[in-house]
Order: sequence, then structure tokens, then C-alpha cells
Amino acid sequence: MGIERPFWRAIAVFRVASLLYAAVLMAQHRGYAEPLTGWLVIGVMGLWTAAAIFAYSVEALRRWPLLVLDLLVAVACLLASPYVQGAQQPGEGTMPVPATWIAGPVLAWAVHGGRRLGTVAAAVVAAADLWLRIHGPDAPVLINGAVLLFMTGVVVGHVARLAKRAEERMQRAVEMEAAQRERDRLARDVHDSVLQVLALVRRRGQELGGEAAELGRLAGEQESALRSLFVRPASPPAGVADLRALLMRYGSTYVTVSTPATPLALPGPVAEQTAAAVGAALDNVRAHCGASARAWVFAESGDGTVTVSVRDEGPGIPVGRLEEAAAAGRLGVSQSIRGRIEGLGGKVSITSVPGEGTEIELTVPA
Repeated sequence: MGIERPFWRAIAVFRVASLLYAAVLMAQHRGYAEPLTGWLVIGVMGLWTAAAIFAYSVEALRRWPLLVLDLLVAVACLLASPYVQGAQQPGEGTMPVPATWIAGPVLAWAVHGGRRLGTVAAAVVAAADLWLRIHGPDAPVLINGAVLLFMTGVVVGHVARLAKRAEERMQRAVEMEAAQRERDRLARDVHDSVLQVLALVRRRGQELGGEAAELGRLAGEQESALRSLFVRPASPPAGVADLRALLMRYGSTYVTVSTPATPLALPGPVAEQTAAAVGAALDNVRAHCGASARAWVFAESGDGTVTVSVRDEGPGIPVGRLEEAAAAGRLGVSQSIRGRIEGLGGKVSITSVPGEGTEIELTVPA
């Protein structure tokens, strides 16, 4: 993964710096009791540092054989310390020949497998270090090195795992954004071509009647199905809803829903109440025009507003019928539709001609 590269580069720098530190200590102590063996150990450390830096830079080589070999080389160099230092090995505060270089494999295991594998590698190296100190000269056994190794394995492993998870989530977000951009592009192209043709066929078919009316009905169904494919599937931001998704639920064989290719973003409660008012209007169509009556729902955004119209080709509403229904306590239009929209600060316009159908236009602030 790309996020691991900075970790491996940092480990490479640590290995080189630790190697130089071990060489400086060797020079300060004039090679300890066995200079030839001591510089031989430093040479092995140098060769392995170069090999490890190269191997860890190749993703295909970052496997268990490399990790295990890395750990074994570090432990072997560590266990060679008594043979190099001999009687000159100081007691309290002893630094082994590899010094801090032995932490390199712990860092590698932590980055590769997280805090658990980092802890395992730290336990192996710390056990070897403690064994040397227990069997060394009579001096207090210090566990500072072991504690630091464990802290290194746990902390670095945890940070590396968090970084990997963050990269995975970012990658998923990028893929979703790219997919949505492609969806929006297709929606615009389809809206400008196929959907407009289907809408034209639907309208002309209804006007011509006969077999053309059936073709128009089929075109309307396909138009509704195509529009539903391009509704944004991802969850909108908190408190915001896409009115298109709510309106698409009303689409059926007899109800054609037409919406823009781009989201109709509204505050959640506004979108829900607007969709509920549309549902009430469609209920009126079924109640007064029959279960198989055709209806059309059109939605569009304007200058700071969203307008939804519900049209049918039923018998229309006689003059004065709405007022009579409200006076009689039937509140379908006055409350379920007009009351909802006006409560949102919007307005309702009802246009009806006896024998030519009814159109209810709902406008709400966006």
C-alpha cells in the first residue's frame, strides 16, 4: 500500500543511523576485547542493512521469510556481544555491540503486521537481551531496553495499522466519488437525449390515442425506470435529503415520475413533508379517477425553490367542490396537501378543468 512507503523509508533511515552509532561505539571502545570479531559483526550489520533496505523497498519481497530472517540476523548479532566485549564488557548500563540497531526488525514487524506482530518481535529481541544481561557480570539487570522495545512495537504497530485503515477508507471514498461523477455524467447525457425522447413519445402517444397511447404508456414506464437508475444512491449529508429518491417511490405502471438529473437537496423534514403531500395528491387521483388512472409527477428546481406538480387526466374538480369538502370536514386537500406545504412556507396552486384533468403544483423553499 502507498501509505506504508514513508514507514519503510523511515525504518531505512533508522537502520543506517543505528549502524553508524554502533560503529562509533565500537571505535570508542577500540574494538572491545576482540576487535576483529567486533568489526566483523559491524560488517555483517552493514551488509544486512543494505540488503534489508533494498528488500523492504520491494513490495513482493515483504513476506514472512524476509521478516523472520531480519529478526534472526538481529538476534545473532546481539548474541555475539559477549564474545566481542569479553572481560571489557561493563556491568551497569551495558550497550550490546549492535546497540539500537536491534530495534530495526521490531519496527519492520510492527509496520507489516500491526501492534501484535510488533509485540512478538519485541518479545524475541528483548528475551535475547535479557538473557545476555542475566548471564553477564554481576550487576543489576536493567529492563529499560526491553520496555522500550515493547513500546516501540506496540506504538508503531498501532499507528501503522491506523494509517492503513485511513488509506483504505480514503480509497473507498475516492472510488465512490469517481463512480458518482460518472453516474452524474451519464445522467446528464441520458437526460439530454434518451429521456427527452421518451417523454416526447409518451406525450405524443397520449395525444394520438389508440395504439399510440399504449406506446406512450410503455415509453413513460421506461422513462421512469431510467430516471430511477440515476438517483444518487449515497447517503446525503446529515439533515439533508434528496427529494428525487422520495418521489421515485411513487413511480409505477400508472404513475410516471420525472425529476432532474441532479439532486433536489432539501432539509430532511421539508423533503419528507413535500413527498407526503405528493402521496396525498396521488391518493386523490386513485380515489376519484380509479385505480388504473394515469398520473404524472414532475419535479424541478428554480431560483431558491423546488416545484413538484402532480397531473392527471381525470374528470377534474367541479367549481366549489374543494370548499364544500373542507366545510364537510374532509381535509384531504386542505390539510394533507395545502396544510403541509403552507406549513413549510410554500404555496399550492390547483388548476382543474372539468373533463380535462387536474394539476396540483407544490412549491417549497429550498
